[in-house]
Amino acid sequence: MTKVIRQKKDFNSLFSVLDIVFTVISYFLAYFLTDLFYTEYFTFTWDYWAMLGLIIPTWIILLYTSNLASIPQTRSHLTIFMSFVNFSFIGFALLFLYKHIFNLQNFSHYVIVSFSLINLIVLYSFRMITFRVFKNFRANGRNVSNIILYADEKSEKLIESIIEHKEWGFRILMIISDSAWIRKRFGDAIRIYPDKINIKNILDFDIIDEVVYSKSIVTEEKIRDLVETCEEIGVTLRIQANSLKNMQSGSELMHLEQTPFITVKNTPRNRHALAWKSFSDFWISFIIIFFASPIMLFIAITIKLTSKGPIIFRQERVGLRGRKFYIYKFRTMVQNAEALKAQLEAMNESDGPTFKIKHDPRITTIGRILRKTGLDELPQLFNVLKGEMSLIGPRPPLPSEVEKYERWHLRRLSVKPGITCTWQIIPNRNEVVFDNWMKLDIQYIENWSVKKDLQLFFKTIKTVIYGTGY
Repeated sequence: MTKVIRQKKDFNSLFSVLDIVFTVISYFLAYFLTDLFYTEYFTFTWDYWAMLGLIIPTWIILLYTSNLASIPQTRSHLTIFMSFVNFSFIGFALLFLYKHIFNLQNFSHYVIVSFSLINLIVLYSFRMITFRVFKNFRANGRNVSNIILYADEKSEKLIESIIEHKEWGFRILMIISDSAWIRKRFGDAIRIYPDKINIKNILDFDIIDEVVYSKSIVTEEKIRDLVETCEEIGVTLRIQANSLKNMQSGSELMHLEQTPFITVKNTPRNRHALAWKSFSDFWISFIIIFFASPIMLFIAITIKLTSKGPIIFRQERVGLRGRKFYIYKFRTMVQNAEALKAQLEAMNESDGPTFKIKHDPRITTIGRILRKTGLDELPQLFNVLKGEMSLIGPRPPLPSEVEKYERWHLRRLSVKPGITCTWQIIPNRNEVVFDNWMKLDIQYIENWSVKKDLQLFFKTIKTVIYGTGY
């Protein structure tokens, strides 16, 4: 992985949570506004709490199924507004149905009407604000997805649209095509490779988020190969829907202007669970930093008094899809540790590309305690706040380690790296065979859930308390 590109941040999940927050606010606002005009007609009884309990899961399902939970990239304002009108009408009808099915006699019809209108205005306004903000972000090259595009002559309009509409958030890194016209039309601005090129090599060494197949003619064998290739390392695949007779398993439909694409995602797809992950990552990190600040201050003073060198160790690591960033840790080694590493290569106890020595002579006395308890990782909470890492996820490797990865190892780079994961909570973790470590990370990705994250979070706390993870 050779390119350094700004860390891609996924805000869709956070805004899914905010949609529900604004829906709850709309609900109470509808009640209070209606109460101003009909004070003698109703009071806030148990029926209103029951209806709110029904609204929240209903809205989550409706937002998810209508694809309104994500930030729009390619749809017009009118299309988005009509989608929200349709969403609100369905919700409006369901609330009337709920009132009569669950016999909520004290629940006012006026609140249903006012809530539907207020919620429509609030959610649509919020979506338009985020649309404009992210349109500017994407136009400036931030929060973009790097794509490889399979193309023929009929793909010219799509390529032009992607180049013109930077706010869509797609950057074409290369085009794969045998078309002389495509090469003549776009060859000066974009790298173009022939169809016979081995895409596995490209995916292994470039930072690619998605592969887009927009050729008008497609064979099942070609699509099967692309699905397997992208699935192996967790890259999203989009296939022009007009080219396929049937939807692929585990896929969803999206549009680039008028062109439909079937999207095959090869990472966790539960939007609302991912929304909770993003939401909790930020706030839990913020809370831990706030309450742990006296401990962090004590550690910083101790490091400064006991050894020469900076308090914080800053090191380049590889994150999502191969994007590079700098990780922060409390320094646990002597100041010239990196220079001494070459002299200690013969002592390396790891069987893979990683460098591990159980009794590393470069580690300071306080550093050994910090590593045993995991407290040296606390500064990485700031990486989480920046959006470069998650609380739970595969550890971010060194660039030199990634260069030695086998292809199946790259799958662990398909999600945002984390402070802790399955490997970190295993007793005597440095004795774990490298391939088994990689398998643990990939197993985490393929079986990810909020429940699993919570289990790993509390097991990590236990590891810190008892110091069993070193």
